[in-house]
This record gives sequence, structure tokens and C-alpha cells, in this order.
Amino acid sequence: MTRTARPSTEAILAALPGLAPYARDAVVLHPVRGEPDCGDSSIGGPLLWPSDEPWPACSLPDVGSPAGVPATAMVPVAQIFRRDAPGPWWPADIDLLQILWCPNEHWDPPAQQADVSPVIEVRWRRAADVTSRLTAPPPPSRYDEDGYLPQACSITAEHLADFPYREELPPGLRPRLAELVRESGDGGDVITRVAGWKLGGWPTWHLAYPAVFRCGDCGTDMTLLFTVASDGETGVVVGRWGDLRIFACPADHRHAFQVDLH
Repeated sequence: MTRTARPSTEAILAALPGLAPYARDAVVLHPVRGEPDCGDSSIGGPLLWPSDEPWPACSLPDVGSPAGVPATAMVPVAQIFRRDAPGPWWPADIDLLQILWCPNEHWDPPAQQADVSPVIEVRWRRAADVTSRLTAPPPPSRYDEDGYLPQACSITAEHLADFPYREELPPGLRPRLAELVRESGDGGDVITRVAGWKLGGWPTWHLAYPAVFRCGDCGTDMTLLFTVASDGETGVVVGRWGDLRIFACPADHRHAFQVDLH
């Protein structure tokens, strides 16, 4: 799919300086089908997983098994090394983020998970701590949709400044932002709706009114950690060709995350 080129951050801020206080670091992950190694950042590729750590499995009720039995192995969604996507989302001394999910729809998952979606697992680790890796993780015993089995893709990281959706901005900035969006695209918003797989940045709310998720452990406003995007390259489809977003507590990465389907 051809996407309209986004103006540079410098050009955006020159046209609308009032956006500067709202800029957030983000890394867009452009996937290309390939054969990534467990030592690579990837989508749907093999994970650098300790051989002595149990592989995550899901025993929650799902569409295919109302009882959730037998438990099914989760599948890799993304693996990101800090060296490829540095930013404020990394905890100190952590250099590897791994995301897995159960490839089945769950209609009544735990509160931190999104309805009618795969159940997410997030792992932070230090790559150097993995001295003996798991070479053959178990396959899922069942899966609901092919769109929940990400195809192995290498990624190219694009670092940029992301801006909040217009409804989250002060009213005084919105008219000029609307003009800038019209000037910059072919009908789509490439300023506040950065499409694709993304680490950090802002969530878009073009299908729902903006919401704030607060950490259930400490009450801190959560920030967007990761966006899983529906696209043809990875074969992933969530919702109605939508996004699955993972929000995290910026005060402590060990606090429970929150998942939202948009």
C-alpha cells in the first residue's frame, strides 16, 4: 500500500509551532517479509527466549474452546531490541521487549485485555541474561483466525515525532491543524494519525472519543507503548482492519499494562 509522505517534524512545527509541547518520540516499524533471527528485531519472528523459562500458554475461554482447554501456546507478535528503537519507553537496564498473544478471540478476558481480541503477554528482559535459548517453542494447539498468526517480517525503524489526535489538543490549535492536514495529504491525516506498527507516540482516536487509561497499581496516566496494526505484509488483522494498542505505566514497567482495540 502506498502511503502519503509525511512532512518532516521541522516542517510540521514551522507551520504550527504550538504543537511543539505535545510532541512525543515514536518509532514506526516498517515490516518486510523475511527470515529474521532470534537476535533480530522482528514482527512474527523467533524470540530470544531462555530455555529454562516456560513458554506462555493461554487457558482462558475463547471462541474455539469455551472452557479454554487444552491450553494453547501463545505466538510471537513482536520482538524489539533497544538498539533498533531507542526512546523513553525503555526501563533502565532493559534492552529487549517481547510481545506474544493467544491466537484466539476472547469475549470475556481479564479487565486489562481487550474484548473480542487475542490475549496479550508482554515481557521485558536483558538480552545478555539469555545464555541458553529455546530453539523450538511449542506451536499453538488451535487458532481462531489466520490474521492472528503474524508472518515473520524483518523491520526498518523510522524515528519521528508523533502528535496527539486533534480532539486532544487545545481548541485554538485545531483550525490550523486541519489546514495543515489538508495541505499535507490526499484526504488522510498523516500528522496525527501515523499509520502502522509503532513503538511509543500517541494513540489515534478517529473511531472513538479520546480516553485516558490509568495504572491500576499506582493511578498514573498510562502512555502508549506499542501499536499492532492490521496490514497485508504481516498478515495481521485485528478488529475491523484496526489497531490493537498496548498502554503501559510510565512510572514502573512492572505494573499491569492495558490493551485497547481501535
